[in-house]
Amino acid sequence: MQADNFEWLVPDWPAPASVRACCSTRKGGQSDGPYAGLNFGLHVGDNPQHVLSNRDLLQTHLGVRPVFMDQVHGRQMLQLDSGVADGLAADGAYTRQKGLACTVMVADCLPILLCDPQGLQVAAVHAGWRGLLGARGRGVLESAIETFSTVTPSPRNAGLEDPANLIAWLGPCIGPNAFEVGDEVRAAYVAHSAAAASCFRPGAAGKWWADLPSLARQRLADLGVVQTFGNDGSDNWCTVTHASRFFSHRRDGVSGRMAACIWRVD
Repeated sequence: MQADNFEWLVPDWPAPASVRACCSTRKGGQSDGPYAGLNFGLHVGDNPQHVLSNRDLLQTHLGVRPVFMDQVHGRQMLQLDSGVADGLAADGAYTRQKGLACTVMVADCLPILLCDPQGLQVAAVHAGWRGLLGARGRGVLESAIETFSTVTPSPRNAGLEDPANLIAWLGPCIGPNAFEVGDEVRAAYVAHSAAAASCFRPGAAGKWWADLPSLARQRLADLGVVQTFGNDGSDNWCTVTHASRFFSHRRDGVSGRMAACIWRVD
């Protein structure tokens, strides 16, 4: 959906009518210089007034309040309610309330949006390689999927605890032709799952090209989430490749941040 000079990516997925979702690009907004466009990051050196104006534009577009987190490449999930403040440390958010948008900021890391088929709960996850990998077999996706099993069972939410019923959308991120990592990153993923080896291609000595969307899809499948949509690892989704459309920290060093949001409506 595009209006004026703004561009919003809207997931093409079978979410219920009570769920809305979108991901921004860098087009539009008040920021300039290396942050030119619709930058939502207050922590990257941009003029704070420009960022706050951009956040106001986002809220106007959504029609609900986007809740921004202090993302630390971890696995903490934040439950949103009407009293929650911006800036709390977490790398994912979930809510069963209306009027609040679970929001993650990205500029190469992978945004993942989740919902159940009844539209009772929504979640947004910030998945860089560290948060996705986690520690001792538990990363941010494990934390996110677990939140869907904490609802008191009732006829209305029957099946909510079954990951096979969940729906996931993967947004733009650094692509497999641009994401170079070291031996230690590949080794850590393969130690968790031998199947992860297929998501790495040899690069220069001691380096590998990593397919972050495929690693995320593997992890989701291992958790029982088989309905995955969006980023398939093709160049169209690569933040590094499309400088006029996406922010990229890997490409530019100093960069703005996009936002992926999901929320419930009546």
